[in-house]
Amino acid sequence: MKNLSNQKKGSLLAFIGVFFITPDSLFIRLSNIDTWGMLFYRGSIPFFFVLTGLLIFYKSSFFKVFFSMGIHGFFYALIFALTNITFIISIQNTNVANTLVMIAMAPMLTAVIGTIFLKEMPDKKTLIAILITFASSVYIFYDSIRLGNFIGDLFGLITALGLAIGAVIVRSAKNKDLVPAAVAGKLCVAIFALFFIESFYLVDKDIMIIPLMCIMCVAIPFVLVTIAPRYISAAEVNLFFLLETIIGPFWVWLIIKEQPSLETIQGGSIIILTIAIHTFLKIKKS
Repeated sequence: MKNLSNQKKGSLLAFIGVFFITPDSLFIRLSNIDTWGMLFYRGSIPFFFVLTGLLIFYKSSFFKVFFSMGIHGFFYALIFALTNITFIISIQNTNVANTLVMIAMAPMLTAVIGTIFLKEMPDKKTLIAILITFASSVYIFYDSIRLGNFIGDLFGLITALGLAIGAVIVRSAKNKDLVPAAVAGKLCVAIFALFFIESFYLVDKDIMIIPLMCIMCVAIPFVLVTIAPRYISAAEVNLFFLLETIIGPFWVWLIIKEQPSLETIQGGSIIILTIAIHTFLKIKKS
């Protein structure tokens, strides 16, 4: 990684992080646990998993790093926790395609927020990529909204807004390590779920699905996606989340036959092609 340019580092971290996230919707669909139980384990397991890694990495300087995050760390933890909660509520109240299409609005929102607060105007390539992928997302959403639920769609939009704000916060504090803030956010999710959870028991396939999902689709990706905006713009990082818009429903269709519409396949193909071309041109330039 030391020999890679910032563009290559950021793109690689964002791609790997988002690719690990893509089966997340499938695992949520396969599990039988209720919403609050799901939130508790998605908060507590990644919290202990990543906290252990940070303590090993930073050793005695962990608390120094933690408190050095300042106001950026506080707001990132808050937004990170909110986004985790709204994502689960959304995906359990509408179909997978609807939730992921709403999340696909994140790059456009990031570009707007980044321009206002960071004065980080997207370059021409990134702006064109955002506009194309946004149009593709609207095309997918226009068809899929008939099958969805307003509450689920609304929380999906809040999730997209949270992702955008979070990416801008990380970008504005790119010289700080905000992974500990994400860990604190996960703890907040677990504590919040404790007030509503009815049972802690995992039965049948949930004994395997929940820990696997929490480590592979939650813990590892949130570390990578939190680090990525330190190397590339917040809008570019969130462009990679559009991969989940098409790959996420594909996993769900492949395993449990919740088939995406033709519009999702067409729009998703454009999204993947656009991200691939955009990333190639940016890395070539760097």
